[in-house]
Amino acid sequence: MELQDAVRTRRTHKVYGADPVDPAVLEELFDLARWAPNHHLTNPWRFRVVGPQALERLKAAEDDPVAAKKLDRAPTLVAVSSASGDDASAADRQEDLMASACAAYVVLLAATERGLASYWRTPGVLTRPEGRTALGIGDDEQIVGLLHLGSMRQEPQTPERAPLDAVCTFLD
Repeated sequence: MELQDAVRTRRTHKVYGADPVDPAVLEELFDLARWAPNHHLTNPWRFRVVGPQALERLKAAEDDPVAAKKLDRAPTLVAVSSASGDDASAADRQEDLMASACAAYVVLLAATERGLASYWRTPGVLTRPEGRTALGIGDDEQIVGLLHLGSMRQEPQTPERAPLDAVCTFLD
């Protein structure tokens, strides 16, 4: 699959097959994500594959039963965060966060290229201390999101996109 095809065909999936993504495939995805751009080569991204016990802790930390149930959608969840050094400036922390978001997107594109379904979400439970603790995310890390991954069960519809002239301006 060409890169432009992966970009144009990647969709948010909310229905998955039951089998978790093979750990070797996950390692391939994370290895590609390590090539995302990052200032000073800080490698700020952190990927935590959520196992059964961690998932139960995360669901227990979620006080909304509907939101907790949504954590069961995909057979594989990956919490993505950004870690900056203690001496990082606010600008460097922001750059690290954006670099980590790029790395998360690389994971989604690489998953699409491999025929996997995906969904990027940032559930509220990850913004609270209980959710962060459930996944071992310290106060020194910023949350990027929770990636849902699994086999595709249905093809989602292609959403409308804003026209290019609505989002792009060439300045003099």
